[in-house]
Amino acid sequence: MTMTHQEKRILGAFYGQALGDAMGMPSELWPRSRVKQHFGWIDRFLPGPAENNAACYFGRAAFTDDTSMALALADAIISHDGEIDAETIGANILRWAEAFDAFNKNVLGPTSKIALNALKNGTPVAQLENNGLTNGAAMRVSPLGCLLPARDLPAFIDAVALASSPTHKSDVAIAGATAIAWAISRAIDGTDWATIRDELPAIARAAQERRVTTFSAAMAARIELALQVVAQGRGTESTMQQIYDLVGTGTSTIESVPAAIAMVELAATDPNRCAILCANLGGDTDTIGAMAVAICGALHGIDAIDAQLKAELDAANALDFTHYSRAFVRFRQQREAAYADA
Repeated sequence: MTMTHQEKRILGAFYGQALGDAMGMPSELWPRSRVKQHFGWIDRFLPGPAENNAACYFGRAAFTDDTSMALALADAIISHDGEIDAETIGANILRWAEAFDAFNKNVLGPTSKIALNALKNGTPVAQLENNGLTNGAAMRVSPLGCLLPARDLPAFIDAVALASSPTHKSDVAIAGATAIAWAISRAIDGTDWATIRDELPAIARAAQERRVTTFSAAMAARIELALQVVAQGRGTESTMQQIYDLVGTGTSTIESVPAAIAMVELAATDPNRCAILCANLGGDTDTIGAMAVAICGALHGIDAIDAQLKAELDAANALDFTHYSRAFVRFRQQREAAYADA
């Protein structure tokens, strides 16, 4: 059966998430100088180096917790026939973490670890504070971009907040996750990147101000700064250095989400180039790659993902992403029909 443009873009988002994650895995959480010193230039899938205590668990073309948690979110949505259930999302993430022995490995962020330990002890999601600023919500949010039409912004923000709540409830974490999900959703609708890019600061501001919980810097201003760095850049290498120096590429949402948006722009939305650039950026390379390349994949669809890279991802991870694209195109169309009838 021939895929619709919409399903190709949804499948592109899922594969983009995995591609950016797996390409960026070997260099994750290393300073930019060490990435250069160790790898020179990453332009293909590599195994996690033994000396990288975050990446050493992963083989060539394997994706990390970013995509595993995104799939835990997607599976929860499928099990509820397109609805968002925070308890099931939390239970799915916890099940993955225990199966991977993630509590004893350097793969969980501090916010997620605290939240998952509370869930393991039986605390309901609604009672968790989860006011951390790390990027665990944004890194896994791509399935929500596939699910939610970009129509009613307050409802969109609330849906992202609900799906994020098992691990992250802070205003900045929700703002970052909303920006990534909105970009993916608009891309799936066929909107061009220039339009999406211009919308994102306002979307991020609305999300951050919907329920203020921190004294964080403004996600909207950081996104604008990130895009300004790229616009004023004088070459790929120097622009990447500026993103690293000025925007930041750490595990905090306020750095990594604007950096991811900057990388989409720097790569001119090409998913394969974006994955390579993110892998060489330094910092939280796998997460920035997962977010950025998911957007690129949604913009251009599965046909834009390099066939060889896709085959390597399939072989290494033994997953059929069409299972997700078929389900999510149906769920999305149901939601679009509900908007049309309203």
